[in-house]
Amino acid sequence: MNLWFSELHTKGSGLVLKVKKYLYSGNSPYQKIDIFESEDYGKVLVLDGLVMTTERDEFIYHEMLTHPAMRIHPNPQSILIIGGGDGGTAREALRYSEVKRAVLVEIDEMVVELSKKYLGEISSAYNDPRLEVVIRDGIEFVKNCNERFDVIFLDTSDPVGPAEALYRKDFYQSLKKCLKKNGIISAQTESPWVQKETVKKLYREIKDIFNDKIIYLAHIPTYPGGIWSFMLLGEKIELYDIKRPIPGKTKYYNDEIHRSMTALPEYFKHEIAE
Repeated sequence: MNLWFSELHTKGSGLVLKVKKYLYSGNSPYQKIDIFESEDYGKVLVLDGLVMTTERDEFIYHEMLTHPAMRIHPNPQSILIIGGGDGGTAREALRYSEVKRAVLVEIDEMVVELSKKYLGEISSAYNDPRLEVVIRDGIEFVKNCNERFDVIFLDTSDPVGPAEALYRKDFYQSLKKCLKKNGIISAQTESPWVQKETVKKLYREIKDIFNDKIIYLAHIPTYPGGIWSFMLLGEKIELYDIKRPIPGKTKYYNDEIHRSMTALPEYFKHEIAE
């Protein structure tokens, strides 16, 4: 079989993966879902033609989204995950024994069920009794949320269609009301190389909502541009006041990465400054 998957990141560049075996292809009420086994990156989850995660490099994204916030929060007992249906963010966050309760809000139940079936290593947290799965629109959940959380993770899709609302000021205003005192929001915020306008727009949207806005980067091979941005948001974030060790072995994140992850290249600092 000579089957290739391609995803355009710009009009003239993108990602190409050789497919060994197709595992699933279908449509949920919200999106097209494909899962296949690739030649170099293991199993791949694709939503509406965009790679969400691969077995080979998913650990970079999930570790960098979760561990910085979990290690600096004073006592992360309750966490909220918006999106993250593949289960990877929950897996990393639930490695911390401090967590007593985690709520994962995912709009598409098929993503959850297919991840359980085909992406067992990523979705292992679904077996953890501390995890509660809520199948609901994350925007509506946040808007009507009466509970407060220590750490909130935004493991969201790209700002296309309905997901565009996840990158607006009013969503983050509602999100802030879901935080406890000393709470931290950790968000994935797209590629600073390919989607720099999205990152800049989001930074403008939230600049008056939170006192502290810390941007950091990680190298993720299958994501647009090979580099990805994240933000930590809160009222007072002590980034280098680490409260707890890493719970076990990681594959990407470590103390050295934590200390250096906010070092931004000049082109990106210039874009944000504008």
